[in-house]
Amino acid sequence: MMTKRVREILSYYDSENVGVRTNLARFFNQGRLAGTGKLVILPVDQGFEHGPARSFAVNPPAYNPHYHFQLALEAGCSGYAAPLGFLEAGAAEFAGELPLILKLNNHDLLYDERDPISAVTGSVNDALRLGCSAVGFTIYPGSAERREMYEQLREIAEEAKQCGLAVVVWSYPRGSGISKEGETALDVVAYAAQIAAQLGANIVKVKLPSSHLELAEAKKVYEAQRIPLEPLAERVRHVVQSCFDGRRILIFSGGPKDTDAALLDEVKAIKAGGGFGSIIGRNSFQRPKAEAITLLNKIMDIYAG
Repeated sequence: MMTKRVREILSYYDSENVGVRTNLARFFNQGRLAGTGKLVILPVDQGFEHGPARSFAVNPPAYNPHYHFQLALEAGCSGYAAPLGFLEAGAAEFAGELPLILKLNNHDLLYDERDPISAVTGSVNDALRLGCSAVGFTIYPGSAERREMYEQLREIAEEAKQCGLAVVVWSYPRGSGISKEGETALDVVAYAAQIAAQLGANIVKVKLPSSHLELAEAKKVYEAQRIPLEPLAERVRHVVQSCFDGRRILIFSGGPKDTDAALLDEVKAIKAGGGFGSIIGRNSFQRPKAEAITLLNKIMDIYAG
C-alpha cells in the first residue's frame, strides 16, 4: 500500500510521466524500508571503477555477480545498482525481485588522468531489456571534461524519462578545478548536488561533506550567513537544502570500508539532517554476507526508527 510519505515524495516529481513516478515508487516500496520514504541501495560498480582485487579479494564470494543480487534481497535493500556486465549476469535469474539501476557510464584507474571523464558503457535500451527501474550516470563537477558529461547526461536523461525510467546521478566533484580536500568540501558537495538536480536527476547521490570550505567567494557567504559547519547532521541538512530544499531525493555514499560504529554514526547524521538514505557498496560486500546483512539491518533500523 502506498503510504502518505511516499505519495508526498512522488508529488515532488509532478512534471514526470507515470512510468518515472511508478519506478521511483518501486524503490520506496521495496525491502525493509518499504513505505518509510527512506532508501538503502546496494551499488556494485567498484569492480570496474577500482579493480576486481581491490573490490572483492577481501570477500571472494563477491566476485560472483549473483552474490550481490542475493545480498541486496536477503538484507532487504531498496534496490541494486551495477554496470552492464554484472546486471546481464544475474537479471534473468532474479527477474522482478528488486528494482535495478543500470550504471550507464564507468571510469577505470588504469590511466591516471587529472581531469576524469567516464566512458558510456550502457544504454537506455539495455536498461529496458534488463527490466531496470532506473539508469545511473556519474558526473565529475570540477573536471575540465565536465561540460561533455553534462551534455551526455542531458541526452540520456531525456531518453530514459521518455521510456519511464528514473534517473540517478552520482555527482562527485573531482578534477583540476578543485583540490583533493575540496572534493568533499561542504560548499562543493552542495554545489554538486544542485548541479545534478538542475540536470534533471530524480535521485542524487553525493559523498558526505566535510567542514572544509573550498571556494573563496562561497566561503564569504557561508561566513556572512553563519551557515553551520558542525556537526555532520547540519552539513547534511545544508546539502539537502541545496537539492531543491529537499524536493529531490538525496542519498549519501557509504565510502570506503569503515567500522560499524563509524558508519552507523554517519547514518544517524544523515537521518537527522533530512537525507533520504544511503547507497552502501564496499561497507556491504566487503564484509562476509552474514555480517553485511546484520550491519545493513542496523542501518535500516535507524532510518525506519
